[in-house]
Amino acid sequence: MQQVLLNIGTGATSLIEAPVPSLQRGHVLIRTKRTLISAGTERMLIDFGRASMLDRAREQPDKVKMLFDKVRTDGLMATIDAVRSKLDQPLALGYCNVGTVIEAGEGVTEFRPGDRVVSNGSHAGVVNVPKNLCARIPDNVEDESAVFTVLGAIGLQGLRLAQPTLGETVVVTGLGLIGLLTVQMLRAHGCRVMGIDYDPQRLEMARQFGAYAVDSSANDDLVMQAVDFSRGRGVDAVIITASTESSEPVSQAAKMCRSRGRIVLVGVTGLKLSRQDFYEKEITFQVSCSYGPGRYDAAYEQKGQDYPVGFVRWTEQRNFEAVLDLMASNALNVAPLLTHRFPIERAEAAYAVLTGGEPSLGIVLEYPEAQSNKEAGSRTVVLDSTRPFSVAAKPIVGCIGAGNYGGRVLIPALVKAGAQLHTIATSNGSTAVHHGRKFGFIKASTSVAELLAQKEVNTVFIATRHDSHARLTSEALRSGRHVYVEKPLALNREQLAEVETAYAECAAQGRGPIILVGFNRRFSPHVQRMREMLRGTQGPKSLSLLMNAGAISPDHWTQDPQVGGGRVLGEACHFIDLARFLVGARIVGAIADAMRGRSGVASNPDTVQISLEFEDGSIASIQYYANGHHSFPKERVEVFAAGRILQLENFRVLRGFGCPGFRGFRTWRQDKGHATCVQAFLRAVESGGPSPIPAEEIFEVSRVAIDVAEGLGGR
Repeated sequence: MQQVLLNIGTGATSLIEAPVPSLQRGHVLIRTKRTLISAGTERMLIDFGRASMLDRAREQPDKVKMLFDKVRTDGLMATIDAVRSKLDQPLALGYCNVGTVIEAGEGVTEFRPGDRVVSNGSHAGVVNVPKNLCARIPDNVEDESAVFTVLGAIGLQGLRLAQPTLGETVVVTGLGLIGLLTVQMLRAHGCRVMGIDYDPQRLEMARQFGAYAVDSSANDDLVMQAVDFSRGRGVDAVIITASTESSEPVSQAAKMCRSRGRIVLVGVTGLKLSRQDFYEKEITFQVSCSYGPGRYDAAYEQKGQDYPVGFVRWTEQRNFEAVLDLMASNALNVAPLLTHRFPIERAEAAYAVLTGGEPSLGIVLEYPEAQSNKEAGSRTVVLDSTRPFSVAAKPIVGCIGAGNYGGRVLIPALVKAGAQLHTIATSNGSTAVHHGRKFGFIKASTSVAELLAQKEVNTVFIATRHDSHARLTSEALRSGRHVYVEKPLALNREQLAEVETAYAECAAQGRGPIILVGFNRRFSPHVQRMREMLRGTQGPKSLSLLMNAGAISPDHWTQDPQVGGGRVLGEACHFIDLARFLVGARIVGAIADAMRGRSGVASNPDTVQISLEFEDGSIASIQYYANGHHSFPKERVEVFAAGRILQLENFRVLRGFGCPGFRGFRTWRQDKGHATCVQAFLRAVESGGPSPIPAEEIFEVSRVAIDVAEGLGGR
């Protein structure tokens, strides 16, 4: 299938051949028929990509401060790598989609194959969309009209927040697509509407829709015009759908309003407000959030948990339905808004119109008709059919997952190690194509089954979300592959037992697979030096390991016990393994406690203290804190043993105290051992073993991490 992507680093758009996305639980797979380019949002993204680094810095001063803090703690090169990786990520454009349902995922009863639906799917031949972001299209609404639904819902949500009543006077500032749709919906609501813009074509269209239209470029006093239009009382509400850096639209809106008037910002403006403008009239100002209630709520959008209609009458999905009903009743006429049509093959020409000087409003992309569902597209696409592979005994790699860590750290480590890259599989096909082309894979896929069906692949790297690690590891082991899986290996005892059983079955059959979890910290050159210096010491050791992890949102996927497992399993497990490696003895005891709020409950146990006991009498204290400041070093390790102290700060500087002949070891950039860990694994695969970390030790550390996390969850 074809898909439109934006390179956020350059602002360039491209049309790629991507595999059809995989269908997820609670989602709907849709074959696209029409998509609408959002003139405001997509133009803004392209302009941001084309802007100079200096202009971007001016727009995001808070991000600049974060970068300087990262340079101080992690080093310049690590910061540059992170920025380059972020700017290199492809962005799927588009969120106004009309198509036909191909297949409904598990748990979806509202839609079935053949239904015509609107969704917030991207500009792609096939899209995978959560069910609560879809709505069925009435029979008498054409595809070219329905494609305006999502933009209409954005305007409708702003209208709902303004709470207009029959006969009220409302100003709409900015007569782009959303503004003109809002004008019509206000008129259908029985309101008197004044529209403000500088474009003659848009002003004339607003007049045709029943608005009193005012040219902002030819009128010196818009406030007086609005007051006159409201019969001298001041307007009841202003809905701002314009996009500008200026704060003037908000200031004007306050001056236009009557006492206790309402202002709703749907578009984007500057927000340098004058208190006096709002104070005397007690004006209400509110920013509208996209399509309506449910937006950015993972429980609603991704998990399909609807809000009870008795408590939340208008969700984003129900706003979609309301807009479609207005179209079906002819109260909303979008035909005049459509100015350009392009086949998807000419998507770049469509974006040239968007960013050029040619007048435009609704730019629609058209997709070829398919005769059957089987013609929707392939789950795997070939990127390079000419490159041969060398000796089969060498690692030939398939990668599952290519998120931020996979694309920025793991796959580059594979390239550096000289691995032969075969197939990359992600749930998002465009990501697989992007990283596949960038790093030299021969195939990109959205199907794990098709990756495992590639006979040449003998080694699998897994870097997906945490809840899939155990299942994918077990599948890959049973298919006869060596497996490198990012931490955590499992989220609970049952998942860990599944992996152990799969590994034992393969070993019993004489296949001897190598399994490695990405506990890379132990492969850092600093840690290797520490281990070597500790090797000859007598007696037990005392370890103090600090992770200044920083806070993340409670609704981030890593905090979800069912998906991410929480931060102890997802990150603190690194330091459990590191302590195990430095001590060199089995862990025989582990206790932990989390910081609690005033209620006495640790709702998200991400500020914790873990105490470990080892078979040789050593002890370790792990402080995983999320309540610190990012300017402080993120990771610090201290070892006290036999009258000596070793201190490692941020995997850049190792210091020794009381260590004859050793004062310190410093690297010019942070090195957490990622590349060395991958290299060690690939060498083991090529030579036939043993694993860089014994399987028994991997299972031991994983079991301790699960015990700690479950203990915290029960308190």
